[in-house]
Amino acid sequence: MTSPVIHRVTALDLAVRPVVWPFAEERRAEIAAHFAEKQRERPKIWNGRVLLGRDAVFTDGHFAATYFETDFASFLAWRDWGFPDPAVFNGFGMGALRTSDGAFVLGEMAQHTANSGRIYFPSGTPDLDDIRDGALDIPGSVVREVAEETGLTADDYAAEADWHCVVSGRVIAMIQVLNLDMPGEVARARIEANLAREAEPELSAIHLVRGMSDLTPSMPRFVTAFIAQRLASR
Repeated sequence: MTSPVIHRVTALDLAVRPVVWPFAEERRAEIAAHFAEKQRERPKIWNGRVLLGRDAVFTDGHFAATYFETDFASFLAWRDWGFPDPAVFNGFGMGALRTSDGAFVLGEMAQHTANSGRIYFPSGTPDLDDIRDGALDIPGSVVREVAEETGLTADDYAAEADWHCVVSGRVIAMIQVLNLDMPGEVARARIEANLAREAEPELSAIHLVRGMSDLTPSMPRFVTAFIAQRLASR
């Protein structure tokens, strides 16, 4: 398996355009049956509209791509079936919360979610709410996902200017470091208190990563590759 590649960029140019996705059109019946099975396993998932990417280009600190709208059922089938259309990628923003004592803060997805048990930074598949003036607003998506999953707002952290685009197979994770002015245990306690107030939180646990020994198989390769690079650069 190819190791993830990390591109450090300062600009994101992600246009949203109408695109007909042959995979979704040609395999509609199979996709519907697959989603029905997944809903039986996790009744809370729903078939909303999401955005996927294609035509990714990295040049001189710049990342450009085209995004198009599809349904979550098609995305889920494409992902679960091993990415049968290699021209498409799942590209999303992630907020890498880093505490004042150097720990990264990750969340474990709750049982009712499509990614239950996986541990990673606050993130989410882009949707129609992330479109601004015909383009995908990844910075805005990161702020929204961090707030929804942890209760932390943009007033709680200082976002670094650069983006670390981790390419791992058909995934491109656009990671922005968000520096918190609080130590790890305080951050974890604050997030856990917020989760306790929610009827059905997206996260079931909070994990602090201070070194390589804190990495686990439940963390995706694009997350562990990014953390390993950051730890090595200290």
